[in-house]
Amino acid sequence: MSDLRQLALEALIECDPLQKCRLVQQMELNDRLDPQAQLTPSAAIPGRPAQPQLVPPAQLQQRKLSTREGRAVMIHALAHIEFNAINLALDIVWRFAGLPEAFYRDWLKVAQEEALHFQLLRGHLLTLEHDYGDFPAHNGLWHAAERTRHDLLARLALVPRTLEARGLDVTPGIHKKLLQAGDMTAAGILDIILRDEIGHVASGNRWYTWLCQQQGVEPEQRYRELAREYAMPLPKGPYNQAAREQAGFSPAELTSWQAG
Repeated sequence: MSDLRQLALEALIECDPLQKCRLVQQMELNDRLDPQAQLTPSAAIPGRPAQPQLVPPAQLQQRKLSTREGRAVMIHALAHIEFNAINLALDIVWRFAGLPEAFYRDWLKVAQEEALHFQLLRGHLLTLEHDYGDFPAHNGLWHAAERTRHDLLARLALVPRTLEARGLDVTPGIHKKLLQAGDMTAAGILDIILRDEIGHVASGNRWYTWLCQQQGVEPEQRYRELAREYAMPLPKGPYNQAAREQAGFSPAELTSWQAG
């Protein structure tokens, strides 16, 4: 029987988004897992399809959500974020050895939920007469993964704790606009995503704090240092305060970021 971390690597390499989702959702989280295994990819990572075309964020066009095409562009952008999030969760599972089994099972569960989010968004995109890959996208999330590939503490700080946590802040605004455009289905999908993403960011916070304790560093101060080292600005408001607090951020830390 294959080890779960090996299965995560195989799913990460898979290029077809739907097959990637199937591989992730077929994993049984209670199956055998070897935290000490040193794994090697057999192909380039992450596996991804030929489309969408990846471009710098500034080249992405903004369109009004009041139009069908504008909603399709937005749903496509969200689907691309979820596709990257699947890869991010799989990458952290195979790449970093020697951690508690609970660490790997947490992130495999995250990968399964991200796969569900992608499938929901892609299914809705089909009703708008488009599919994943039809519009350009940017690759900022994966770039952050590449920059932190040798440093787990930086990965936890800069990906779930920074970039993914920002989604907690912006999702309610997108949700409101979709409701105003009459897209109740998309708004309902965002409700599911926001609920799950609070848990994902909470996992990032929990394991970040745990690893800081293992390394004997103070979490909030080390976070500021990592932000400087990786040229990542401290997150600025407005915050989704309730969601961030549920995800493990303290009001004091959020206030300190505002002060700079």
